[in-house]
This record gives sequence, C-alpha cells and structure tokens, in this order.
Amino acid sequence: MATALWVIIGIIVLIALYIVFIFNRLITLRNRVDNAWSQIDVQLKRRYDLIPNLINTVKGYMKHEKGVLTEVTKMRATLVSGSMSEKAKASDMITNAFKTIFAVAEDYPKLKASENFKMLQEELSGTESKIAYARQFYNDNVMELNNKIQQFPSKIIAGTLDFKEREFFKTEESEKKPVKVEF
Repeated sequence: MATALWVIIGIIVLIALYIVFIFNRLITLRNRVDNAWSQIDVQLKRRYDLIPNLINTVKGYMKHEKGVLTEVTKMRATLVSGSMSEKAKASDMITNAFKTIFAVAEDYPKLKASENFKMLQEELSGTESKIAYARQFYNDNVMELNNKIQQFPSKIIAGTLDFKEREFFKTEESEKKPVKVEF
C-alpha cells in the first residue's frame, strides 16, 4: 500500500514538473516575441529619427515632390504612436516612399553628389536592412510560440493559462508584385 502511494505521489510530482516546464517554455517564447517586436520598434525609431534629416536635405532639390515628402512625414508619426498593424503598414509605406525619393534623386546630380545625402541614404539603407532582419527574427519567434501553443499537450496548458497566438509581420500585397526596372 505504501509503495502504491509513493508511485502515485511520484507520478503527480512528474506531471506537476512537466506542467511547470511547459508553462516556463511558453513564458520564454512569449517574452522572445515581445523582445523581437521591441527590436522592430527600435529600428523604426531609428528610421523615425533619420527621416527629418533626409527630408531637410532633399527639400531644396525636390520642390515638385512635396507630396512624397508630406506622406513620409505623416507616416513617420504613425511609427511612434500607432498599433502594431498600423506601424507595420506605415513602415511599408515609408519604405515605398524612400524608393521614390532615391529614384527621384537620380535626376538631381547635385543632390546625388551631396555627402550629407549619401550618408543619410547609407544610414537609411542600413536601417532598412536591420528592420528586415528584425521582422524575420520576430516572425521566427512568433512561429515558435504559435507552434508551442498549438501542439499537444502544451495546447491544454496554453489554453488554460490564456496564452494567445501572435500575428505574423506580413508584407503588403503591393510589395509582392514584381519590380519593374527601367534604364
């Protein structure tokens, strides 16, 4: 009788330890996702800080491109205060606007030759690469968390403890289209 009691206690302890292990793993994954989103935010903030410098450098040369500059300024505000999906959309719109600005800069040899413009273009290009990496890192962590939430037996524990799946950082449909290159 005493042996059976010890076996039952041992099984209960093992089950409790397993539940604690799954809970801790879910917490770790959730924190990784939050950290990954924070890394995207850091890069968006970096971009946010660089935008006024770029706009001021370009303004004098691109009087007729004011619409693009105004749009970039509007989207810049959303990068700081918007929700996750609003920030993602604003980020994609700014990326497209930068492509326009850099393409138009080709028509202005003095602007293109400006050291300040070159430096800003390199900084923004590097920042865009970091944003892309941060998005990939975020999506990798979201996938790992979502997998853990969906897999048995952690699904039971995740559901009981109200762990929610996270949304992937998605590309806008317009960015999936083939790029038209003209010379």
